[in-house]
Amino acid sequence: MSLRDAYNLWADAHAFFDSALLPPDAGQRDPLASQTAAWHKRLTDETPNGSLLRKNALFDSLSSDGKLHLLHVTHALEEISQQGVLYPSGGCLVGSIYCAPLTPTDRGFRMHNLAAYVLTKEAPASLTKIGLTERAPTPLIFEITAPPQAYRGLAGVDYLRLGSIHLQIFTDLEYLLSKAERHHLRETVVGRVKNSAAFLALAAGIVYQGSIVAADGFLQLLDAAIPRLPILGYLYFEALAEYLMLHSTSARTRELADLGEFNNWLYKEMLFASFPDMAGKFNLARFRPRPQQLVSLLRRVDPTIDADHARTYLVERISYLVAARLFTSGQVPEAWHRTRWEFDSLATQLGPLLGHLIHRELRSFGRYPDFYFYFDQHKALQAWNYWNHMDIVAPFNGTMPKGEIGINPAYPNLDYRVWRAEPDDSGHLHPTEQLALSIAPRLVDIKYTLMRNSSR
Repeated sequence: MSLRDAYNLWADAHAFFDSALLPPDAGQRDPLASQTAAWHKRLTDETPNGSLLRKNALFDSLSSDGKLHLLHVTHALEEISQQGVLYPSGGCLVGSIYCAPLTPTDRGFRMHNLAAYVLTKEAPASLTKIGLTERAPTPLIFEITAPPQAYRGLAGVDYLRLGSIHLQIFTDLEYLLSKAERHHLRETVVGRVKNSAAFLALAAGIVYQGSIVAADGFLQLLDAAIPRLPILGYLYFEALAEYLMLHSTSARTRELADLGEFNNWLYKEMLFASFPDMAGKFNLARFRPRPQQLVSLLRRVDPTIDADHARTYLVERISYLVAARLFTSGQVPEAWHRTRWEFDSLATQLGPLLGHLIHRELRSFGRYPDFYFYFDQHKALQAWNYWNHMDIVAPFNGTMPKGEIGINPAYPNLDYRVWRAEPDDSGHLHPTEQLALSIAPRLVDIKYTLMRNSSR
């Protein structure tokens, strides 16, 4: 898979994916093509808030010719100011400066509801979690001026699609590991997949054979598989967040929809209500709400949600995401009882899954901090190359247009200004001091990731 394939290109406000990027016979070669189209129609046309997938405030700001105003929240402005440099971090936006939209008004900058949550709730909780209660999160306002040649379309990175890229990077750089480490890593990920074959086979049966499965049994099997396949925690989170944002009919959700925004507080409250320790370390590999607690959790977050409908939806959606994001594109896994449980054979049909597992497994290696730069920076270099080739100044999280948007730190002659800001009593932000900060195209050291950025 090329890096371009990891991106959703929203060519206009009427399509999830730019079909012009696909070869003419893609539908014939992709066994999921019809289901992908059906999901797009279902999400946009058959949910209360689906119209926001076509037209929303984020898309309007990205496609406009004016200046783009973004909020970045940091925990360590003093340290950053001493160096005069702001570094990007990894996460769902790969290698960009994690931000959320701001809207200029005559009363100051109005924060997107995602920005408001990060600044007023998530960032303070993170500081408390890491014991820095004497500090306060600092809002920074970035003003980005896009040049005339900048891409005016909509390009969002779908980090769930990065599995094949992770696998390719490992193939390119595995020489950095010892022979024993490479053997251990390969055997570990093969063992994880083998011990999760029951869940993978169930998801494949639902997608490719139309199997009907009770929600209780599916969610129990999913819950058991997440510790072995941590990427399932990410899929589960994105599917549940998607459901909440698309199906909520609360008064607050309707108010935000009138502003062109999805209600991000829903999935944020769901996450931190079920996993309060996630503050300060946004690790979705640990996201696994217990099946017996899911109904009460959904009712607690939003009483307008139909919990039974949500559970049925999750069975279908997570199964589809497993097939679309974890199985090799165009491949339908063969009978599982005939599977050859060795690395190279599995990479043919489950390459993206192996890539996600390797990327996660490398974090537990004793020498991983020494290799972080090489593996993750290599991925960031590919992203920057793609963004610059496409003249993309501000990529966004393409799993859904939640409001998560980044600044391309490697964009040539990036035209920006940055201010320290203060909120007023109404929640609007006001620039108070222009800062002499530069954005560097180099990932922040892993040791400082928690300190510097309120991103995942």
